[in-house]
Amino acid sequence: MPYLQLDTPFACSSDAKRRLAKRLGDIYAREMQADVNRVTVAIRVLGEDGIWRCSRDELRPAGLLMCDIRRGRPAEQRAELARLLLEACRDILGFGDDNLNLEFTQHAGDEMYHPLLGGLSDEWNASEDAPRS
Repeated sequence: MPYLQLDTPFACSSDAKRRLAKRLGDIYAREMQADVNRVTVAIRVLGEDGIWRCSRDELRPAGLLMCDIRRGRPAEQRAELARLLLEACRDILGFGDDNLNLEFTQHAGDEMYHPLLGGLSDEWNASEDAPRS
C-alpha cells in the first residue's frame, strides 16, 4: 500500500508503462510524504472496447485510476495528488479531462502488510519519512 491501479483503453508500449509507473510512484511518494518503496502501480490495458464513460449521448473510451492509500491525509493534499497523477496520465498516455477519473479508497495502516518494511503498516502521520518538496 499504496496501490495505484490504472485501467486504460489505450494501447501503450512497455516503455510508456514503465515511465508512467515511475512517474506515478515518484509523485505519490513526494506529495503524500511516503516511502517510495511502499508504492505499487498496476497499468491494465483493457483495449479499445474494455472500459467506457457513460453519458446520455454516445459512450466514449475512458480510464480510471484507483488509489488505495492509508487514511489520514487532508482532502487538499489528496486533491493535489489527484491533479498531478492525472496530469502524468494525460502526458504519457494521452488521456483528456473528459475521459479519466481518479478515486481514493482509504485504509487503516494495519489493513496492509509489507514484509520489506517490517510487516503491518503504522497509521500515516505528518512526520512520515519522505519530505515534501
